[in-house]
Amino acid sequence: MTDEKSQAALYWKANVRLIFGCLFVWALVSFGFAILLRPLLSSIPIGGTDLGFWFAQQGSILSFIALIFFYAWRMNRLDKKFGLDE
Repeated sequence: MTDEKSQAALYWKANVRLIFGCLFVWALVSFGFAILLRPLLSSIPIGGTDLGFWFAQQGSILSFIALIFFYAWRMNRLDKKFGLDE
């Protein structure tokens, strides 16, 4: 019984760490690159505009889609590691 509880605790610890990592990347991309660091990124041209504007318009959306796939991939690996896969 305690082994199951310790395994569950390890699983949720890894799950929460993954969620916080994804939230950090989300905040960095959406608030950091698109808003706070936009003046620093304005000198880097990409696609006919500056990098800060690109992150605010398209880069953040592409990053969020990549985060969704990354989270699903890592959760599948985490589930297999703890024997909770389908």
